[in-house]
Amino acid sequence: MNRRELLKLCGSAGLGFAAPMALPPLCQGAEPKGQLPDYVGPYYAIFNASGGWDTTYLMDPKGVDGINRLYKEGDILTHGKHKFAPTAKQVQKGISNEDFFRKYGSELLVINGLDYSVNNHAPGSRYMATGKLDSLAYPTFAALVASCRGPDVPLAFLTFGQYSATGNLVPMSRVPYLNSMNLLANADGIQGNSRSPYHDDFVTDRIERALKEQAKARAAKVRLPRVERSQSMLYAAQLNSKALERVTPYIPKASPKGRLSLQADIALASFKAGVCVSANLSIGQFDSHGNNDPDQMRLISEFLDGIDYMLTKAEELKIRDKLVIVIQSEMGRTPTYNKGQGKDHWSIGSIMFIGQDIRGNRVIGATDNNQLPTPVNAKSLSNDREKGIRVRPEHIHKALREFARIDKHKFSSQFPLKVSDKDRLRGLFG
Repeated sequence: MNRRELLKLCGSAGLGFAAPMALPPLCQGAEPKGQLPDYVGPYYAIFNASGGWDTTYLMDPKGVDGINRLYKEGDILTHGKHKFAPTAKQVQKGISNEDFFRKYGSELLVINGLDYSVNNHAPGSRYMATGKLDSLAYPTFAALVASCRGPDVPLAFLTFGQYSATGNLVPMSRVPYLNSMNLLANADGIQGNSRSPYHDDFVTDRIERALKEQAKARAAKVRLPRVERSQSMLYAAQLNSKALERVTPYIPKASPKGRLSLQADIALASFKAGVCVSANLSIGQFDSHGNNDPDQMRLISEFLDGIDYMLTKAEELKIRDKLVIVIQSEMGRTPTYNKGQGKDHWSIGSIMFIGQDIRGNRVIGATDNNQLPTPVNAKSLSNDREKGIRVRPEHIHKALREFARIDKHKFSSQFPLKVSDKDRLRGLFG
């Protein structure tokens, strides 16, 4: 199987591998260089607790009025500015809140009292991912930053689930298994084995040289725009496949057991190889309408363990200082239990951030004992019931775009967020 056949197979198998929308120099009449550049960061990872997490068992603890049944007000723990629920006694696998905040609290930014405005999964997921509630056209932040920062890298936007709209700015890439990544990275090797190539090196070199000469000859001819674009995309696919060989040294030999750990390994290998800008990671089952407490304890510890895994492996790969992590869910859980010992959908929740240039050991916003949000002063970021605003996803996304320095980019301008200047969250990330 040659490289072109592999690309077609990946598409039919749903791996989502595609050429980038930003075309190589061929379509501009320039001589193709025969290679794609490395992307050197920052790298963006969005962790999604799909289904709606119970924030009272994580970063916004409440020990009053029966909001939870596992601890009391006096049991709430602190680390620096952070307050969190005690979970060490309930955790059987994964990482407890105690260990997570002890390890990362100094780097962690928490925003409580986030107003999702809705309590249904689909609109909530869309709103949190894009900052726009009433449109299906808007790209997720992960897709937008990939299209602005690295549209010409092969796997600019990786996604493993949850809402993943691209706004037609960048391909959505799906690589579900390490073996899939190995096959992509070694398309010229039999069964993805780089030591068993289909062709000898001198044959491969001649093929690559012929492709480059063909592309150059086609670029010199006047053609219809659609034909020219198709040829450019074909050549981009050939370059992408070659560039993916850079991933090979960073693909782990064995798959980890955790759901998020597997996703993290694929994303980190792609980041390190310079072929990816952003990744959308996700695990589900947080929709705890029944048996809320045991389900949330099991899932929150698994979720935090996946984040810890990515940060630890990023350190080993020496890209930890280039990593930006967003930790979110599309809704919260009610302050009361239903008859099935579960909690239903709630439109108030939290979001967390950690990574490059994010000032940690901070908590912005709050909820009261009824889990209702306290308004925040957009300028000082302090709680302000009289002059503050209810922080919503568009405020977060406006700040994220500014933080990533893409707020002035033409792609961001195509998808404006309705946030007035006076409501901009100034200095959110420090």
